[in-house]
Amino acid sequence: MKKTKQLLRPHAEEAYAAELKKLVKIDDKQRPSNWQLSPWAVVTYLMGGTLTDGTEIEPKYFGNRRLIEVAVATLATDRALLLMGIPGTAKTWVSEHLAAAISGDSKLLVQGTAGMNEDAMRYGWNYAHLLSKGPSKEALVPSPIMNAMQDGKIARVEELTRIPSDVQDTLITILSEKLLPIPELGMEAQAQRGFNVIATANDRDKGVNELSSALQRRFNTVVLPLPSTLEEEVTIVKTRVEKIGQRLELPAENAPVKEIQRLVTIFRELRSGKTEDGRTKVKSPSSTLSTAEAISVINSGQALATHFGDGTLQANDLAAGITGAIVKDPVQDKTVWLEYLETVVKERKDWKDLYRACIDLVK
Repeated sequence: MKKTKQLLRPHAEEAYAAELKKLVKIDDKQRPSNWQLSPWAVVTYLMGGTLTDGTEIEPKYFGNRRLIEVAVATLATDRALLLMGIPGTAKTWVSEHLAAAISGDSKLLVQGTAGMNEDAMRYGWNYAHLLSKGPSKEALVPSPIMNAMQDGKIARVEELTRIPSDVQDTLITILSEKLLPIPELGMEAQAQRGFNVIATANDRDKGVNELSSALQRRFNTVVLPLPSTLEEEVTIVKTRVEKIGQRLELPAENAPVKEIQRLVTIFRELRSGKTEDGRTKVKSPSSTLSTAEAISVINSGQALATHFGDGTLQANDLAAGITGAIVKDPVQDKTVWLEYLETVVKERKDWKDLYRACIDLVK
């Protein structure tokens, strides 16, 4: 019997097709050219809400609504959007859903790497055609950005600051003149209405390349912050864990909120350098301890609990993931983590099980 293929991670426009279809149907507000939704509907799709017919739209981003409104308003102009923030602040998640809501297509993606060349931003060549017929339209292989220009859609550039500076500047002509010269053919690709670019970047990772001032001027920058409160971050982790757990066939109920709260508390305290009550100062490790890492730790713990435990996430299921996320430098970070365990975790009344599970792995 033939098995049905199941995607591990469907694109946003596929995963939330029902919501997008409903929004398209009821959206009666003005839409920019080639947008499938109005700016109001795009923000509603990202932030969630109840539609006039009672349909519930699931929130995709938990945070300041105004930031998303600014991002969407930027894309409705001829300015490109740069989403900045430390790793794990949902930059990629937001850019994907913005592209899905605006263009119905989040797949026009360039993934930034340190070894990228200009072809990934501009175009390449089918060398079999090139050798047999020379430079021609048939031999041209357009980049995702070139396809977005020609179709009037949103292109996404991930990790812009990972890309070498000379390749970054390939975007300057595209963003300022809205065209892409193809000198080999004596022609150019001009952008259709609806085209724009969403880039993401952070300044925490190693190998960061500064953006030139000329390129920075062509972006409106929106900084996505870390969740402001413990409750907000717990909600984000819980929501994303449930969604990912469905795809990985990990029961949502085996990740109790209590364990998520303990993990998020640890990450927030080590990030900020003080306990949540502000009474005790602690040292911070070199790791970023982002919300995305917290989600990963919970998912890893879920898998351990499901396949090697009693089905419910326990302290010993969390311990390995927490230690791996915190201790990136085996000397400096290990010392910071040990000190935190002894001065904070050990002293908390209901955290003895977590202290024992973690200390056994570190010592």
